[in-house]
Amino acid sequence: MPDPLIETLENDGYVLIENLMEPNLLDRVTDEVNYWFEKAPLCQGDFYGWNTKRFGSLFTKAPATQQLALHPTVTRVMDHFLGPNCDWYQLNVAQAVRILPGSMQQPPHRDQDMWPCEKKFEYMVNVMWAIDDFTEENGATIVYPKSHTTSEEFDYNTYDYKSAKKEVAAMPKGSALVFLGSLIHGGGANKSLAGRTGIIFSYSLGWLKGSENQFLTYPPEVAKKLPPGIQELIGYKIHMPNLGGVESHCPSVLLKDIIPENLPAIDYFPKEIQDIIDNMKAQNLLAS
Repeated sequence: MPDPLIETLENDGYVLIENLMEPNLLDRVTDEVNYWFEKAPLCQGDFYGWNTKRFGSLFTKAPATQQLALHPTVTRVMDHFLGPNCDWYQLNVAQAVRILPGSMQQPPHRDQDMWPCEKKFEYMVNVMWAIDDFTEENGATIVYPKSHTTSEEFDYNTYDYKSAKKEVAAMPKGSALVFLGSLIHGGGANKSLAGRTGIIFSYSLGWLKGSENQFLTYPPEVAKKLPPGIQELIGYKIHMPNLGGVESHCPSVLLKDIIPENLPAIDYFPKEIQDIIDNMKAQNLLAS
């Protein structure tokens, strides 16, 4: 059966889902991030925004956000776009963002360009959760519909930003903007008198190097206290074939109460690779 959410993403490159967050959860998330925004310094740079505040380590600083990262609607999208091209997808970055009054518009960009290579499928999908109402006045995200379909032709220096069709992703708090990593977008200018707060979760193929170093953000002594689903999302799970291991073992071993002094090196192969090896063995192609 066709999935309207998936179809809209494939067609437009983004979709708005209003009131996706349960109100009580929104209240908890708001309280938790407000505490850290009081402490957060201003960003430095034209991309992150000189008059913007950002912070990571969300799962420990704002534990309620764990429920957002594994929201079933979100995982449905990731399973479709990322799942077929990796053993498992990972959290690329988790960040709370507050665009303050007077902030200029963020340069339009494609998030997938952090990996400078030709792309035949989606490397990343992002979810921007609105903690405040997103409006044109306070800097709601600006998206360029269908710009994901011109991925290979895009050039930052020659793209006609002024005449290109764009939309303001206005949405009430508690809503989510889901957009592909190949979509041109950027934060809007905040012309209001109050900050605009959002939480961005970026998911990427599990074999890519992530923007946020999850193992330093959540070392084993911290990660072992997180739910299993979050542990896997931040990388405490080996990616077949044999990517991201510890002593050629699944990194989840570091989350156990007692860690063996010596670990066996284990093959972590997808079925198709193991089938090839089994076939070689059956034909006596592997000398002993």
